[in-house]
Amino acid sequence: MPCCRSQTLVFYIIIIFLLSACGGSNKVKQPPTTPSTPAPETSEPAFQPFTIGLLPDTQGGTDANGQAHVSVYPMREVVAHQAVNGVNMIIALGDLTDKGSDIEFAEWRSVADAYAEQGIEFLPVMGNHETSYAYTYNWIENMKHFIPEDAVHMPAYEWINYYVVRENVLIFGLAYYNLPIAFEWIKETVESIEDIEHIVVASHDGLIGAKYGETLEQIVDGTKDDDWVYSVQPEIRTFFAEHDIIYVQGHEHQYQRSLISAKTTLQTVPSSSTPTGGNYRMDTYTQIMSGNASYKGYEFRFGERELVQMIVAQKNATMSNGSTHFDVNSSLLTFNNSRVDYASYFAEHTATSNNEDQDFSAKWQLVDKFSRTTNRCESVIYPNSIPDDTRPVLVLQTHYLTNACYADDGSYVTLEGGQNNTFNRTDTRTRDLGFTPGISRAESLNDLLRLSYQWLYQVHENWTPNLNSPVRVIPDEAKDELLIPETTIDLKEHVTLSWLPANGTESDIMIISGTQNQTGMYQDDYGVAKDIEYDQGLTMSQTDGSAKSAISLPSTATKSWNIENAVSDAFAVQFTAPESVDASTVTLGWLVDEWVAIAPESCIVDSAWSTAYLDMPPARDASCEDYPIVGYDSSFGNRWWVVLQRDVELALIAR
Repeated sequence: MPCCRSQTLVFYIIIIFLLSACGGSNKVKQPPTTPSTPAPETSEPAFQPFTIGLLPDTQGGTDANGQAHVSVYPMREVVAHQAVNGVNMIIALGDLTDKGSDIEFAEWRSVADAYAEQGIEFLPVMGNHETSYAYTYNWIENMKHFIPEDAVHMPAYEWINYYVVRENVLIFGLAYYNLPIAFEWIKETVESIEDIEHIVVASHDGLIGAKYGETLEQIVDGTKDDDWVYSVQPEIRTFFAEHDIIYVQGHEHQYQRSLISAKTTLQTVPSSSTPTGGNYRMDTYTQIMSGNASYKGYEFRFGERELVQMIVAQKNATMSNGSTHFDVNSSLLTFNNSRVDYASYFAEHTATSNNEDQDFSAKWQLVDKFSRTTNRCESVIYPNSIPDDTRPVLVLQTHYLTNACYADDGSYVTLEGGQNNTFNRTDTRTRDLGFTPGISRAESLNDLLRLSYQWLYQVHENWTPNLNSPVRVIPDEAKDELLIPETTIDLKEHVTLSWLPANGTESDIMIISGTQNQTGMYQDDYGVAKDIEYDQGLTMSQTDGSAKSAISLPSTATKSWNIENAVSDAFAVQFTAPESVDASTVTLGWLVDEWVAIAPESCIVDSAWSTAYLDMPPARDASCEDYPIVGYDSSFGNRWWVVLQRDVELALIAR
């Protein structure tokens, strides 16, 4: 791999930093891991549950006669899966077609029409294959049957950008490259509509990509003085984070879920509660790349944009370069008053056309999930692969430790220990960027380097460590190009502590989510399986310039993309009730179809929590072995603790 001399590289890094400165577990019975139906709240619900399905790109390529087609078989499987799961609406996330022809629109409608007749709404958005190959006339004639009649259209962009309100959810549909164009309209709309608890913004592409992304394409690799993205990108991130927006997109032909920071990742501290303001969230928004429903897959090209991005889920399959199949993806967002439950599924297939011999039936597997409410605290838990001498810089936490998160009834919960030893890993490929003086925003290699570190990647210094590589971009002076070298990325966990009002319980309900989404999987940039316990990472993927080492997983790691039976690393939870609660009448319970005690009274340890219990559990009767370790801190009063290995819903219940 071409590389500059070390002295030159050190000079570049110092200059860019100065510029940026200015500007042991026990197997026990646990509640099910599959997403459950959200429990109704105590009072009469103001809104009914509403479920959205995400339909990724469905273009199907061109046949031997030059006619483009829709990938009917993957599309049929996704829509059928979402219909069975009770979706109210399906968002088609662009690139419905390959060439925008009438034949393709007819093929797409041959699948969608039947479900629309059953009452499922479709919200189609334009992808680059529509904006490049179809006329507005064709789009309107074919899609006006799906775009809801009550949709409010953006002035001068009718049928291109629009929104609808369903229950307490505001949903925007935006065409390819239209997020910066529509941003002021989005802000005005959000500020003008009342009784909205959730906002979904759907477009074909986004600010931060895996292969693409407007920040890379229009800012770092952009045109001189062309500021339509440059001027609003930070403001978009800030506004989206402030309003807890869920951003969903297609375009990338791979599945990814990330947190995008309003500031930078190393300035995005975990959240908690304050005496005057109550619980507060992290300064991030959720970005979901919906995956694939086509006959092509993309590699992970430019890697994690770790300056502002924290990847918590990543899976692709390209059926090339050693990958033996494609993935088809189906994702579901269910909103129920203040709560949102997310579940994403994948199925492997090898179909490459609509020929009869390519037909398949998807065998769906759960690959990602979360449950949370608008009243929550949250943290990013990093993998234990961080070198021991790495400075924590406030946020590089590998243990399940949080400050207090308060319920409305005065209860509060903290995570009290355990480490993230089970995580997924992925490789990226090497890419390069060039510039043309007078045309490109960058006028030189140094300028391109500056833009890369200002907008995409984290400069590596002891006090600002880059966990993906000490050198994320390398000037190749001989070729006058900037290299973004291949690297190995360890994924993070987004752990949320959310509250719901009491419902058949003696306290408010705590939802803990995000602890069991990773199982020790490792894949390369094209989706080829690797073994995290035997295969080391790519060169220069560790902070000291070496390769990330193979790791030893806990015995509970399933090493499966299917997280249906995933087991998290053991972590401790402490649940403290207000003084008004009579501890003699309640016990710590969890929701398993119904509310039940986590352990019998005879199995509850009378002790304050000690982190030593994670490695050396307290003595209990042999009859208690099938139950999690639960304790009651009688010296404190009204305080319970439990060691868990699952996402869970906890509350105090009557004895």
